[in-house]
Formats: sequence, C-alpha cells, structure tokens
Amino acid sequence: MYDESTLRAMTEEAARYRADPLSPIARRFVLHWGEMGSRWGVNRTVAQVHALLFLAGRPMDAEEIAATLFVARSNVSTSLRELINLNLVRVVHKVGERRDHFETSQDVWELFRTIVRERKAREFDPTLAMLAELAAEPKFGEEPADVRQRIRETQALMTALSAWTEEMLRLETGTLRKLLKLGGRIGNLLHDGGKR
Repeated sequence: MYDESTLRAMTEEAARYRADPLSPIARRFVLHWGEMGSRWGVNRTVAQVHALLFLAGRPMDAEEIAATLFVARSNVSTSLRELINLNLVRVVHKVGERRDHFETSQDVWELFRTIVRERKAREFDPTLAMLAELAAEPKFGEEPADVRQRIRETQALMTALSAWTEEMLRLETGTLRKLLKLGGRIGNLLHDGGKR
C-alpha cells in the first residue's frame, strides 16, 4: 500500500502529464480511499470511483469519471456495475443527454449503513447460516464435545452480533451519533452501574 508521501508524489506526477481536474486534496482523498478499499477487499478503482462520486456531489458520466481518474473506460464500467450491485451508486438521467450518469449519496451516515448492510448480507449472514446448518446436521452430535461447543459459541456470538447490527442500523442518525460519542463510557456504566 502507498504511504502519504507516495500518494502526494503520485498526485504531483499525474498533474505534470495533464491538467488534473481535481484539487490536490481531492486527489489525495480519492487515492487514499482506493488504497483503503484494497485493504477492505474492494478493488482499488471501485473505491476510487465511489470516492470521486462522493466528493463531486453531482452525477457524472463514465467518460468523465475515466478522464478524472486517469483509468480506462472499461475499468470504470466494471467498477460502476460493482457499486450499483452494492447499492452504493445509482443511475440517473439528465434531461437532453443520452448518456447514463451516476451518483452516490452525499450522506456519510447513509453510506455507512449501506456498506454495513451489504457486507453483512454478503459475508456475515452466509457464515451464520452455515453455522446453523452445521449444528442441525445429524452427525453433529458425533463431533468431539469441545468442537461442538466452539461451533455453538461461534454461532451464539455471531447471532448476537447480527441482532445488535440490525438494531444499530435502525437507529436514527442523531441517536447513533450519541451512542458512538458515549464510547467506553457505556462499558463503565454497565460494569459499575455508573458509579464513580
């Protein structure tokens, strides 16, 4: 992955070859978001396209996205399809234009909820279903007791986390902000009943 000085150098080099339509700050944000996407298991260009649409705050067509990111149009098309499948980008039409344009939410909390919901559905829920299937297998009882216990404990933890995640996703943004600000104080409250 790239460190900040490398990202800065890449930004400056890109600007030397052709005029960069993004400010240096916006370019660094987009490049960094791409790097973070790679660490989260998302294709770098997919993450960069999403970051660009988020910062742009307006619908963009695929050609403009490709030109702004200095990537192939085919790569942008593939990235946009992936973002649409993740419910992070939607197609919009502009009056008098034949090209599809694409936009993302400008509400960071809505994006957070969408990402958590989609990742839960694609990664977490199938694992939870598999654990339930294992525990329901007729031969499950033949497994060593410690193996059965670890599978059941994993299933119980994931079931609890799943329910908690669903509850958090239903909270209003203001309530979620307050909850996040409480941070470690919640643990203290639960641990000692709030007594200090």
